[in-house]
Amino acid sequence: MPREDLRRGFSISHQSVVLEIDFSGALWGYTDIVLVPNDKGLRTIHLHCRQCTVHSVTVATHRAEFVHYDPLANLNISNPQDVHTHPELKRRLYSALAEGDEGELSIAIPREVPLKVSGSFHPGNAASEAATPEPQTPGASTLPSLEFAPITVRIEYSIRNPSDGLAFIRPSDAYPYRAPHVYTTPSSPDSARCWIPCVDNLWERCTWDFEFVVPRSLEENPGTMEDDEAQSEHPTLVICSGELVEQVAHPYNSSKTIFTFSQTTPTSAQHIGFAAGPFHVLPISTGDVTGDDSSTSLQPLMHAFCLPGRETQLATSVSFVRQAMTFFTTEYGSYPFGSHKFVFVDELPTLRFDTSGLTIASVDLLHGEDAIDQVYETRQALSHALASQWVGINILPKTWSDLWLVNGLGLYITGLFLRKLFGNNEYRFRLKKDMGRVVEWDQGAMPPLCQPQIPEPPDSAVLPFVNLKSPLVLHILDRRLGKSGTSLGLSRVLPKLFLSAISGELQHNALSTSHFLRTCRKVSGADLTSFAEQWIYGSGCPTFGFSASFNRKKMAVEITMRQDSPAWKGYEHDDVRRTLLNPVQFFEGQMTIRIHEADGTPYEHVLDIRSPFKRYEVPFNTKYKRVRRNTKRYLARQAAAQAAAEGDAEAAEAMGMVDMGFGLEIWEKEKERENWKVADWTEEDEQIMSGATYEWIRMDADFEWIAAIDFTQPDFMWVSQLQRDRDVVAQLEAVRALSKMPNAIVSSTLAKTVLVTNYFYRVRCEAALALVTCAYQQLDFLGLFHLFKLFLRYCYDPDSEQDLFTHSYVPRPNDFSDIADYFVRRAIVKAISQVRFANGKCPNVVRQFLIDQLKYNDNTANSYTDAFYICTTISALACASLSTIPPERGELLTTEVKNDQTSEEANLLKQSLSEVDRYRSMDRLIPSPHNVVTIATLEFRVILSVAGLIPNDSRVYFPLTREGNFTQVRVAAFDALFLTKWYTPKIMRYILAVAASDPSRIVRRHVARSACQSLALLVSMGELKNSAKEAESLLIEDDGSTQDKAKDSKKSDIDSLVRAIRKDKEVGKNEMVREFLLPIALAPDADQDVRWSILKWADVLVRGAEEAPPKLSIHLPPSTPVTETAPPLPAVKIPLQAKQSRAVKSGGPRNSPLATPVTPKIRLVPSAHTDTPGLIPPATPDVVRSRSTKASAFETPVPTKMKSKHKQKEAKAVPKAQSGGMTSFDLKACRTSLQKLKSSKHSNLFLQPVDPVRDRAPNYFEIIKNPMDISAMGAKLEAGMYKERFAFEADFRLMVRNAKTYNMPGTFAYNESLALESVFDKSWARINNTIDMKSAHQPKPMPPPPVPIQAKTATAPPKAPATPAAPPAAPSGASHTPSLKLKIGGNFTPRPTPPAPSDKSETPKPTISLKSKARKSKPAEPPAAPAAPPPVDDGSFDLLEEVIAIEKAKEKQGGSKRQRQPAARPETAIPGKRKKDLLDELEEDDEILALASPSKKQSKSPQPIVSDKEARAPSPAKFPGSIKIKRLTPAAHPEPSPAPEVKPPVEGRQPSTKGKEKEAAPPPLAKPPASAKPPAPAKAPAQSKAPAQSKAPAQPKPPAQPKPSAAAAATATPGTPINKGKAREVLKNLLKLPEAAIFSRPVDPIQDGCPTYLDEIKNPMDFGTMLQNLNNGKYTTTEEFSRDAGLVFSNCRLFNPPTTYPVQCADVVERAYKKEWTKVLDKKMAWTEKRTLQSLMTTLVKDPLCVLSLLLVPSVLTLSFRSFVFREPVDPVALGIPQYFDIIPRKDARDLRTIRQKLDSDRYETSEGWEADMDLMIRNAIRFNGPESEVGLIAIAFENRVKELRAQQGTKKRKEGDKPGGDQPATKKAKLG
Repeated sequence: MPREDLRRGFSISHQSVVLEIDFSGALWGYTDIVLVPNDKGLRTIHLHCRQCTVHSVTVATHRAEFVHYDPLANLNISNPQDVHTHPELKRRLYSALAEGDEGELSIAIPREVPLKVSGSFHPGNAASEAATPEPQTPGASTLPSLEFAPITVRIEYSIRNPSDGLAFIRPSDAYPYRAPHVYTTPSSPDSARCWIPCVDNLWERCTWDFEFVVPRSLEENPGTMEDDEAQSEHPTLVICSGELVEQVAHPYNSSKTIFTFSQTTPTSAQHIGFAAGPFHVLPISTGDVTGDDSSTSLQPLMHAFCLPGRETQLATSVSFVRQAMTFFTTEYGSYPFGSHKFVFVDELPTLRFDTSGLTIASVDLLHGEDAIDQVYETRQALSHALASQWVGINILPKTWSDLWLVNGLGLYITGLFLRKLFGNNEYRFRLKKDMGRVVEWDQGAMPPLCQPQIPEPPDSAVLPFVNLKSPLVLHILDRRLGKSGTSLGLSRVLPKLFLSAISGELQHNALSTSHFLRTCRKVSGADLTSFAEQWIYGSGCPTFGFSASFNRKKMAVEITMRQDSPAWKGYEHDDVRRTLLNPVQFFEGQMTIRIHEADGTPYEHVLDIRSPFKRYEVPFNTKYKRVRRNTKRYLARQAAAQAAAEGDAEAAEAMGMVDMGFGLEIWEKEKERENWKVADWTEEDEQIMSGATYEWIRMDADFEWIAAIDFTQPDFMWVSQLQRDRDVVAQLEAVRALSKMPNAIVSSTLAKTVLVTNYFYRVRCEAALALVTCAYQQLDFLGLFHLFKLFLRYCYDPDSEQDLFTHSYVPRPNDFSDIADYFVRRAIVKAISQVRFANGKCPNVVRQFLIDQLKYNDNTANSYTDAFYICTTISALACASLSTIPPERGELLTTEVKNDQTSEEANLLKQSLSEVDRYRSMDRLIPSPHNVVTIATLEFRVILSVAGLIPNDSRVYFPLTREGNFTQVRVAAFDALFLTKWYTPKIMRYILAVAASDPSRIVRRHVARSACQSLALLVSMGELKNSAKEAESLLIEDDGSTQDKAKDSKKSDIDSLVRAIRKDKEVGKNEMVREFLLPIALAPDADQDVRWSILKWADVLVRGAEEAPPKLSIHLPPSTPVTETAPPLPAVKIPLQAKQSRAVKSGGPRNSPLATPVTPKIRLVPSAHTDTPGLIPPATPDVVRSRSTKASAFETPVPTKMKSKHKQKEAKAVPKAQSGGMTSFDLKACRTSLQKLKSSKHSNLFLQPVDPVRDRAPNYFEIIKNPMDISAMGAKLEAGMYKERFAFEADFRLMVRNAKTYNMPGTFAYNESLALESVFDKSWARINNTIDMKSAHQPKPMPPPPVPIQAKTATAPPKAPATPAAPPAAPSGASHTPSLKLKIGGNFTPRPTPPAPSDKSETPKPTISLKSKARKSKPAEPPAAPAAPPPVDDGSFDLLEEVIAIEKAKEKQGGSKRQRQPAARPETAIPGKRKKDLLDELEEDDEILALASPSKKQSKSPQPIVSDKEARAPSPAKFPGSIKIKRLTPAAHPEPSPAPEVKPPVEGRQPSTKGKEKEAAPPPLAKPPASAKPPAPAKAPAQSKAPAQSKAPAQPKPPAQPKPSAAAAATATPGTPINKGKAREVLKNLLKLPEAAIFSRPVDPIQDGCPTYLDEIKNPMDFGTMLQNLNNGKYTTTEEFSRDAGLVFSNCRLFNPPTTYPVQCADVVERAYKKEWTKVLDKKMAWTEKRTLQSLMTTLVKDPLCVLSLLLVPSVLTLSFRSFVFREPVDPVALGIPQYFDIIPRKDARDLRTIRQKLDSDRYETSEGWEADMDLMIRNAIRFNGPESEVGLIAIAFENRVKELRAQQGTKKRKEGDKPGGDQPATKKAKLG
């Protein structure tokens, strides 16, 4: 287990407790905690402390400040009076539990208490421990190596009336004679902190001292002589964990006594307990064990304690514990503690509570000398308590997943002791029964025993199964180890483990599964890997089917084996559950079979099971080809058997195996055989038997498999096995097999088995129960006859020749001295009650027989109690009164039950009730042990009332539910009450009062738990009506689909049932429920189990109010243009008067402030594609096509109408594959990629669609809703269904994701999908780079010429048709505004639209000049506008470039559908030299680069969009009132819109400064892109190359809108650029959840059965859409992505009612989303940048250049070679500069090692932080040493070296960037695209 003390900062070495106990319900005192700090930064001590009132805290005698807050005691909700707010309470309860895990008591260490180092130094151990919790923190491992002096913390506290942890049992009016006492109780998992401040952790162990002050006596009226005697007779005792040191009188108060205990063995607080009260003490001496050696004198002291009045029961119950102690100490080593005590108390919620050296047990385990049944339960419970001291308390599980091992070992060694105590037959019989229960239980619903991946403790519902299976697994492990060489199995392994724990070799005494298996392997040498994978880490049990036949030719027995795994089959198609539960598909191992051949000799053979089906040939050892039964050997054996039956012991020993059937005298007499109706084998059977070559075969003879084994062999072989095999398990298997083939022979054989006392009594009981199968009409109820005949031994003899079916069975007085006979008698009574006629009714003679047993029962002369026998008889009578076939119901009224009881049956029922009521009255007067008879009578009435035989009257049960009755009687009475109409207001009020405040914790919890469960039972019984069902027709004609419909509607039935219960006036609308449920749950002292049960109750009865989600304030940009906006969007800014902007929508006319020759780089997308304000969709194919032409196409302006004709002509010439808008580059890329996929060796599974039949995947389309394959991708590609290559990529990703979703990791299909994905990723990356490079050599097409636009037309987005085929008419306002013409000139640069592919910004473009018809516009690009430096690049620029690249790719792909301009020359217009010239002229192109981001941001925040040039316009007066841009394509005709609402520029609108700097100013190219120093403005060089633009710089207003770069804008805005990889990973992880299936695709109102969904949900969203948006680049910020994710969950909760399945799924997925999303928000430096800096630092440390550069200063050179001054932190002591930290603050100290550690641990968000630290390190050196000193010169030279290396890295990056497009941004886009 991880060391929790390292996280807390301290560990506890010792704790002492001083308490004074007031038995009225309070205690007070203090505790001293000696803690050892392990962190010098420890300032606060967090301890667990609940229910306590802390009065004061001192730390090392100094009073300390503390905060004590118990979150569970301070629960509150917004409206406690409204029961509908229970979901809020549940959430707050979860939060309180999580908050309490850190500790409720926080103590501040006073300043006067220093943390002193003790001086010891252990770097090895401490470093290894410290490195575990925080491996990511460099240098932290050295801190815990210091040993600090311990600190003592004293906490004074008190407790009054605790609800958990302590139980005060006091006398009351209902229980006036109850002795007051107090004890610690495991009422909750955190019960330790409820009575003592401590560290409530199982693995935090320390030594303890206790001191208790209690009254000498608890008598109420001390002073009289009788009271003094009572005091001396029953003084108050305290029993505690540890050893009793002394018991002394109080020095100041003689009426009190002080008990002192000491626990020297380190123990967890959870294993500390005590009990105080007037206990009677019973020393358990070593003389109680007889026949043992002298080692008993060395055994620990043992005592038992009980309350007054139970002394006799105590002595009887614990008489064997010394024998148990002797067994354990002899077999497993010394007892780990000093002594052991057993204390029996009242009202313990569990059977026992095991603590260190102390077992607190329930008084229910005590029994008298007359008990029989209780002996087995008590001895097993107390033996297990003793075994838990070795393993469970002294040895702990290392992690919660190892709990199975600790619990299993305790139960395993307990079983070994019980084998010695009860015998081997009892042990093996119990093992066989337990194995059957495990096989029945482990059918797929149960998890593996060990789940290392789950850190939480196992669920309480799973723990019983773990405790049942774990000792069985250890048993079969022991059997297998025993066969591996000389090993003796676990008998050699366990002593080694226990010895290592006592000696301290086992670290922290924590045992892990791996350590245990490793020890087993060392001892035995066996390889247990396969065993562990199957039985420990896997779930499920195998089912074997065997059949055998003899092959006379081969003289071999052919055994056919088949194996199934029900657990695997159950989850064969459920990948998620199969991964969680890990069912084993096939079990391997060896199985021993034993063939008893005809001569009587058993031969063992081993079957090696390695496949699910196999046929084995087992050699036959008999030499004769034909085995005859009359051989001499066979006859000799028969003679020996006869002699043994007659009493010849020597013959019996010679025989070796005795046939237990012989020696039964009554069975050998002919007359007796007739009386018993014994059936004999027929001649035909004899012939078959004589021809058999073997007697019988036993499978798994060594009991090594937990499996269901079905073996087929004839009945006579089973009879031989039953009669001649001495193994109890073999006999039990034979009885079970014979019960499945009932006939007269089998009935006779089973009856004989019951009679023969040589059989183990458990086998005789099983045989009696098996006789029921032979009691049916065809056999004339022979089985019932034999049962009656067997029971006659316990009755008076009947009259001669009287029919047993008419005989009155009057039993003799009971005599249970023969314990075996007692159990057989009970089994016969139970078996008789199960006999039925064909109509399901029990024969009346059976019912009369049972009534007679109750009527004439006489136990006066019996020395044993008959209480449990009476209970068995009453239970059998209830069983006999019922019919196993449901009664017929009316055809027209299903609730009308036909009562066809005859008068005789009615009379029998009346007699039964009379006798049962008589016994209940007798039990009230003469109580049976624990009132078991009363409980049986209550169950009898409940059974009959549920069956409808008697009225269900709650008045019968009410008196027994009240205080004063035995606890178990009250529980049974409440169970009966809950099956009546208990939901009436008065009874409901009583139920709630009991659950809230009953003195008995057992009753409180049981009532609260059962109240909720009973509602479902009442509905199934018909007590509660389901209104939805009542409305249905009662006479239904079956159409054959009932089962399918029932299966489909199961969930809806449950939902309708819950709705019906909630609407029921008596249940859901019950006033008591609504008034008292929440107050009970909110009570500070409410029991934890009761509180959770109440909340479950509220979930069923009351619909929870939808809790308002926590408010999250998101500051969105205002509607007016501001300087800080979201990440970059393809927007144009238009400065209007009063800083108002017009919204320019994509596809509509673009506002142009000036008719400048350089147009803004804006997206020109047809208006047909947007009707949402602010949304700019991808460009249509027409626009892209126009952009794909060369610059020569725009030499002359083309009128709009003429362009539409060109568009129509071009549309006809488009190939079909490009009809969707895909460019030729993209089409060729996709075809190339598709061909590579088809030729890959990993693509065979993906070439064709999945065929569920052919591919054996019947449920494929249930799991995969959107199938995809390579052939479908090819068809879609050739049909033109892809608009871009990224859509092709998305389909491939979908295909791979489908394969990963349907197939389990590790399967062939899953691995093939990974391999194919890897092939695709490599080729796709090369394709993207190639396309970018080719696009870089293509001239950028010129956008449509901008024209003046009217102000009113820019307000709303222009609406356009869905397809660009039909060009819209020109807007009416077009003729009223001056238009701008584009002229191509050598000195001008065309501006392509922003969403072009990632490399467009770097490619050379023809220059253009813009001329306005109205007037000539001036350039609007001032040189000072980009003067502001770019912000620190924290990685968002990379994300920005990625978004830009995707958007440009989308723009490019859609270009094929735009109108092509006459472009005959563009292909040859720009040769290579021309490209270089144009590149020099594109100094401003990169300024618009960051604006080409996905347009979705505009839809998120309806802000005005203003272009850079509009922002730099001098004033609105210089522009005409209406401006319009004429598009070159017909689709660009805008529709006039009223008011412009222009979105503000998105952050990243101007990363253009970087781009311009790189293009226009070559020297700055050497600077790294992430440099912290802002680049100088680079507008001037651009203007020098474009004379037409140089006229305008004087007119802008740069200071008004300083938007220098995209990075600057991104830093200033609230939006954070999204990391697509991380966001995609979040969606991928969410879609793996089974609950996320309903969110994986858009809601289909028809398919999903919610026709009103789109009416209620205006903004639908799902993960599939989000993933598509992410792939298409529609998310630019994390806020957009998070907003859509939140929309998924809010839509679900808005449409679906709370607590429904979709809402529950939303809760689960949302929790997972929040957990994953926090990882995305964690800012870290880009990986490439980090690697660059790491490489640079490595060069700095190792590169000799950093030293050779100092050759001018030889002394410095020498110093550098000796020790480079910056490599290690400054040590003022070692360097002799003690004043260093006075000049240089310690927090500012930097060195290369520290900086490298911070870099490696991702503590730098950006490279600027790294540079700042490097600069600080250099400045520190210069500041301390001076600039002219040797160190100062080194620092300056070192700084120059750093700059040189950074410049080299920047140059390298730019060179790489020149390959695809000419500068670094293109390189990034090429990589990310």
